[in-house]
Amino acid sequence: MKKLNAIHAGTLLIAEPFMLDPYFRRSVILMCEHEDDSSLGFIINKKLDVRVSDLIQGMPDFDQHVFYGGPVQTDTIHYIHNVGELLDESVAIAPGVFWGGSFEKLKFLIDKQLILPDNIRFYVGYSGWTEGQLEEELSYGSWITDQADANYIFKFDPTTVWQKVLQEKGSVYSVIAQMPESQTLN
Repeated sequence: MKKLNAIHAGTLLIAEPFMLDPYFRRSVILMCEHEDDSSLGFIINKKLDVRVSDLIQGMPDFDQHVFYGGPVQTDTIHYIHNVGELLDESVAIAPGVFWGGSFEKLKFLIDKQLILPDNIRFYVGYSGWTEGQLEEELSYGSWITDQADANYIFKFDPTTVWQKVLQEKGSVYSVIAQMPESQTLN
């Protein structure tokens, strides 16, 4: 039997509206791994004002912004894409959503325009939790959970993803989605 709030690859963590942590305020995190001793995911809605070809030496010119994946190991770059069948060694996370894969093949596919900016998102750093930490945060109500949808990552404007995910969830979550970011505007 599945536990309430069971987390697995493909789960979305949606920050509750009153979260004050500046790293995670109004964030939506795609979980890529959830093991007994650790968990890993990427914030999918915090685009940075830098392009991936500016960060990675030898990267083909590619008109794609980098996203802030989280506060852990911000000297690393990761990628989520929707071309798993083309990119060797990628890991399926959810329908139409894959993580990683051969970096050399990725560069080749970008250079040949077989991977376009709408197919991939790059992340600086990641969001990580140690054993029991995420379950504790869930028990405090810090996160709302849902299942990943490739459209949230590849199609929607990142600045509206938090609201869109909550609206799609329906019920009381639709009301939460309408809350202004600054509570002083209420």
